[in-house]
Amino acid sequence: MRWRGVNHVEFSVLDYERSVAFYDGMFGWLGYKSFWTLDIGYRSTYYMARFPMPHSYIGIQPAKSSYKLDHQARATGIHHIALWAKSRREVDLFYHDFLQANAIPISDQPVEYPVYAPGYYAVFFEDPINGIHWELAHIPRIPSWGAWRRFRQVMDEQIALHPQWKKSFMNAAMRKLPGRRHG
Repeated sequence: MRWRGVNHVEFSVLDYERSVAFYDGMFGWLGYKSFWTLDIGYRSTYYMARFPMPHSYIGIQPAKSSYKLDHQARATGIHHIALWAKSRREVDLFYHDFLQANAIPISDQPVEYPVYAPGYYAVFFEDPINGIHWELAHIPRIPSWGAWRRFRQVMDEQIALHPQWKKSFMNAAMRKLPGRRHG
């Protein structure tokens, strides 16, 4: 049985060869595997964390337009892509050893975001060629008591600001989607 989630995401990039070099460095540092289409039918390069049976992967292909994305403008399209990190240490090492070492534009240095989830720790950065906004994030499987306490403090502050939340913040956040129609 297949699990749910994103199968793949593919980006159109301005300078394909420079973009491949950038993403080879980034994904290589993170331990991903890569393959390309050999230009059979189309040109694309793919990156995946698991190989040979990927759960999901990220691809790049040559763009037909010629403008760089502007993350700050929040134009229609993908806002950012978040990749899983194995640990906070991996986020910090990636920040120092890859992002800073290669002068990659960093929008937000590594920090804990207790408003997202207990122990959520991430760095945000930009693809210097295409302007695609990325995040490398770690969420611990078992957060520490301190992480839970910081998360709860942030949520309590938010609950106080939103008296319309009659139930817990989790119940207020959850949305009901329509199911399949049988017939």
